[in-house]
Amino acid sequence: MLATDPPIRAAATVILWRETSLGAQVLMGMRGAAAAFMPSKYVFPGGAVDPGDGANPLPMNALCVRRLGILANDAAPSPGALAGAALRELHEETGLVLPATDAPALRFVFRAITPPGRTRRFDARFFLADSGYLAGSPDDFSAAGDELSHLHWIGLAEARALDLPFITEVVLAEVTASLRGAPDQGVPFFDNSGTTPTFRRIV
Repeated sequence: MLATDPPIRAAATVILWRETSLGAQVLMGMRGAAAAFMPSKYVFPGGAVDPGDGANPLPMNALCVRRLGILANDAAPSPGALAGAALRELHEETGLVLPATDAPALRFVFRAITPPGRTRRFDARFFLADSGYLAGSPDDFSAAGDELSHLHWIGLAEARALDLPFITEVVLAEVTASLRGAPDQGVPFFDNSGTTPTFRRIV
């Protein structure tokens, strides 16, 4: 780990998916070319947890709550704050609204800490959510911010041909297996908090 490495910030990401006649699709957008972190890469909506995200505790599935607490230090945001960040980022970046009352629709499916040497470092929790819980049309991006461009729904196989960050490729593979009925073997965790990368499964 470099002495100049930025601090690791907690983050939440939403993998929104829907079933179509052609198979499952996920929602992705492209980060700007001038972005300091992952420029010009296609990603899922998400970002850092803000202090206010935990102001109104949100309901969550008991298994997800338990898994979010495993391997989490005392400074980690609460499960409700992570859910709040996920819903806020989804709205800010896509204009889509997943009502807070439907927070149990968020399923904790992946965790990754950005490796040392990057311009930004995050301890990101990824949540899978069915677009059926959205409060409006899943195709209405009229209220989206400008952080992500080319917002669109894309098939799981087609998404792998996009310019993706490595960790997004891994997440996409895990989500694809899960949506195809693979058994739950725990939440994959790529832990780069130390000098040696470690892979774990949070069960």
